[in-house]
Amino acid sequence: MKLLCFVILAFCLPVAPVFAQSAKAGSTELAPAVEALFAPGRDLLDVKLTVDSMVDPSANAQAVEAEIARMADAIRIMAGETARSAEKLTALKRYLYEGGDWNGKKPFQYDLDDPLGEKPAHRLLQRYLTTRRGNCITMPILFLALGQRLGLTMTLAEAPLHVFVKYTDDDGAVWNLEATSGGGFTRDVWYRQKLPMSDKAVENGIYLRPLSHDEAAALMASFLVEHQIEAGAFEEAIATADVLLRHYPNFAYGLVKKGSAYSGLLRRELAGKYTRMEDIPPDLKAKADRWYAENIEAFAKAEALGWRPQDGQTQ
Repeated sequence: MKLLCFVILAFCLPVAPVFAQSAKAGSTELAPAVEALFAPGRDLLDVKLTVDSMVDPSANAQAVEAEIARMADAIRIMAGETARSAEKLTALKRYLYEGGDWNGKKPFQYDLDDPLGEKPAHRLLQRYLTTRRGNCITMPILFLALGQRLGLTMTLAEAPLHVFVKYTDDDGAVWNLEATSGGGFTRDVWYRQKLPMSDKAVENGIYLRPLSHDEAAALMASFLVEHQIEAGAFEEAIATADVLLRHYPNFAYGLVKKGSAYSGLLRRELAGKYTRMEDIPPDLKAKADRWYAENIEAFAKAEALGWRPQDGQTQ
């Protein structure tokens, strides 16, 4: 645990480099805006588009929302007025992943050049709609947004380094849908084989479990925490993570990012500035002791849930 204090760890969602001129508000001003993401009845697509705009103010949320509404209407026509869930799902997959007049013969594809969405612009839903090349973040979110507009029962789920869709059919059976692979049905065991995770993590529900509305919103909003850390806005990242963790207490990724933000504070305020402990001003040392304790506590909570630094990494 000692080494974790000075290492920023990334898992499940890649760390996003900073966009210029964004997220300037102080942590006190920012917290209410983050809390507003969890307002009762707020649509998950709206949450995603708001987060994208907070990270990159040039993102056009209204244009994206209008385009997704248009797509949903086209899928309804394709499925037919009396379509059941399975037929709507088939139409959704066809619309996205098969080339035809409905998508200008340009289906949506997995971006093999950046499959994890490590480039920040690639994490924006607007870019995915424009380029038709997505990653394990944008692809399941678009799939979810369209599915929910078709009346399908869907939510998100996490695996190490990955996000996928959980779908409940008309008989109440729950299925995994892999949006990066044509929306195909995928078993839990496949995720466990491809993206190693501990039994404890699965038992505690930090992986492979259907997320609640607030948990899915917190997962989407973690993009903002990553952005703040990369920008060096560690106080804002901590304030944002605290809001997310109030709504999703067992959010292991959120705990890890909170711990990483505290390690960032320690590096920023101490690294290379003092050669001896006694040279550190008493007030700063008191802060550093608290930051270190918070860092250790955040990682300890994540590990207690079954998270491991090597999650998702194959040998």
